[in-house]
Amino acid sequence: MELLDRIPITIAVLAALTLGLAPFFPEPHIWEKLKMLAAGTLTRPIDIFDLLLHAAPWVVLIAKIIRMALTR
Repeated sequence: MELLDRIPITIAVLAALTLGLAPFFPEPHIWEKLKMLAAGTLTRPIDIFDLLLHAAPWVVLIAKIIRMALTR
């Protein structure tokens, strides 16, 4: 938890909005992978890795927000 506390919220937001959504066109990559997951077509290992890679900044941001809310 100490590592999560040392990450500034601005960096977490910036990472989620840039790395988490890139590439932006024609649609955010994480959105494409989540649609594939919902449709059941997320089967290739590269696609699963790609989903994890683009979801990581969002997971960190959500964990950071929850941690901030619980420590207040």
